[in-house]
Amino acid sequence: MPFVLLYLVVEIVALVALGSVIGLGWTIVVLLAGSLLGLWLARREGVRAAQALAEAVNNRRVAHAEVTDGLLVAAGGVLLFVPGLVTDLAGLLLVLPPTRALVRRRLVKAAEQRSPGLRTARIRSEGTVVDGTVVDEPAPPGTPVIEGEIVDPQDRKAS
Repeated sequence: MPFVLLYLVVEIVALVALGSVIGLGWTIVVLLAGSLLGLWLARREGVRAAQALAEAVNNRRVAHAEVTDGLLVAAGGVLLFVPGLVTDLAGLLLVLPPTRALVRRRLVKAAEQRSPGLRTARIRSEGTVVDGTVVDEPAPPGTPVIEGEIVDPQDRKAS
């Protein structure tokens, strides 16, 4: 309940401040233009995010950035749908690609700090995906075991 009251106070203060600077008529025009522009941008960026997701799936890549972008565009669309100057501004910031990329990086970083396994999954997702089958049967007796070490080709070039 306190969040709703804070939201209402912030929205009213922002509207009154804008209205006192540019007038009531222009404030209404700004609200309508921001909402229409924002909804058009949200639709366009939503289609782009869906196409990027489909492309990632077709290329057999883990689509964490594409899914996050889609969710941020959806959140921006919801904020644009909610009446108010502050929510329109926040929605526009989530819909625009440069600011959305900043928000996505911050969200991913925060999630990886909370759960280090996510960082490992993201790093692994950038590699090549190889199809295979896991067999849980023990190796038959007499199967040779190859021992060795993994050498990075970059290290080999340096020496």
